Amino acid sequence: MKRILIVEDQADIRDLIRMSLEHGDFEIHEAEDGDQGLQMAQRLAPDLVLLDVMMPGQLNGLAVCKRLKADPSRKRTKVVMLSAKNQAADKQAGLSAGADAYLVKPFSPRQLLQSVAKVI
Repeated sequence: MKRILIVEDQADIRDLIRMSLEHGDFEIHEAEDGDQGLQMAQRLAPDLVLLDVMMPGQLNGLAVCKRLKADPSRKRTKVVMLSAKNQAADKQAGLSAGADAYLVKPFSPRQLLQSVAKVI
């Protein structure tokens, strides 16, 4: 069973993601902001982090991704960035931060599952 951490500040989007994944063989955890997400990722060692780019708090998604990828014990953790930002520079910023994929909101459950399947 793969462990997935959803880091998203909007409860309705977290719900959509969780509902899209709950039929798969996944152990799902949720965090409401980057600070909580980073702490949970360090504690839970997820296989995949679904990470919103724009979040309140001190750490946005790009900062969380950079810290995860810089941690030797979390280097294998896959990260899919989730963002409403659709410009090429935004996608490049996510990939440069270490993301394994970049999914633009709004996305369908099918698109989410395809992205998850590609990275884990």
